[in-house]
Formats: sequence, structure tokens, C-alpha cells
Amino acid sequence: MPPSKRDELIDAAMRVFHRNGFHSSGLDLILQEGGVSRMTLYNHFKSKDDLIVAALERRDEIFAAQMMEFVEKVGADPRERILAVFDFHESWFNQDDYCGCMFINASSEFADPASGARKVAARTKRALITYLAGLCRDAGIDNPEQVAEQLNLLLEGAIVTAKILGQSDEDPDDTSAIARLARSTAEGILGAAAPVH
Repeated sequence: MPPSKRDELIDAAMRVFHRNGFHSSGLDLILQEGGVSRMTLYNHFKSKDDLIVAALERRDEIFAAQMMEFVEKVGADPRERILAVFDFHESWFNQDDYCGCMFINASSEFADPASGARKVAARTKRALITYLAGLCRDAGIDNPEQVAEQLNLLLEGAIVTAKILGQSDEDPDDTSAIARLARSTAEGILGAAAPVH
């Protein structure tokens, strides 16, 4: 079944917001990207903020599905699946269209914690921690929630570093090296985590 006009609009908005940010992306640019009319936009969304929320939710669905599929294919055992999350991030950092994290960007652009964009960003980040905690539990790690929080801090730091330093005009850092450093640090955390007795 071909995508609906609503889906085409959300996908176009997701691409534009990801490339250009939220506040600097005008509706005309989104409509041009999606090849849809202004009437189509207002038939489906009351405001740009509603469209931003829908685009963030779509990005979450796509990214989470891609990551989980990668982890399941690559990771033969629970510990390898945890490290595969870092391998997935390395492959993401090396994509030509890597623009950092849409959810971190949304949190930067929307200061009000009650805004829809901030709520989606927070929910997405919490879901990743929950996913990591499940992987840690499967690996027999004691205190999986705490280890998941530590691993998430590594991932978030790597995401920001890959964006800021890896895409610098002056002496850019190797994004693969950034991801591998985060992965090796994760190996240390996993090695130090006491197994469940």
C-alpha cells in the first residue's frame, strides 16, 4: 500500500527537521520536500508543533526498529547484543546524512519541559535506557538499571561528540574512533559489573 499524504508529510518533515533543525525549518520547505499542499498540512495537523511531534515519533519508530534489528542480527549472546548497540551507533555516525540526534536537538530547541517535542524526546531516551536494562538483565548483570544508565551516558556522549567534533571544519575527529572508544569503555563497565548470583 502506498504511503498516505499524511505519512508523506511526516516523512518530509522528519527529513527537513533532522537536516535543518526545528525553528529554522519553515513550513514551505517541508511542503516542497514532501510535494504536498498547505491544505494537506492543515487537514492533518493543527500546528507546526503537532507536525514536529509526529516527525519525532516517526523518527523514534524507525531508529528503534533499525537498532533492534541490527542488535538481534549481530549479537550472538546477551553481552554481544549490548556491545552491538555501540556498533550500530558507529554505523549511524558514518552515514552521509548523520546530523546528530533529533531528540537531543529537540531538547535544545524547546526549553519548556511541558512542550510536546521535549516530552517525545524524554520518552525516547527513557525507552533506550529500558531497552539497555533488558539487555543487561539478559546478560545476567547485577543492578541492570544502573549499568543501563551508565551505558546510556556513554552513548549520549558519543552521539554529541560525533556531531560536534566529528563534523568539525577544523581537524574533524574520526567518528568511528569516537564510537569505538565508547564501545571499549562499555566493555570495561560490563567487565566490572557483578553478575547475578
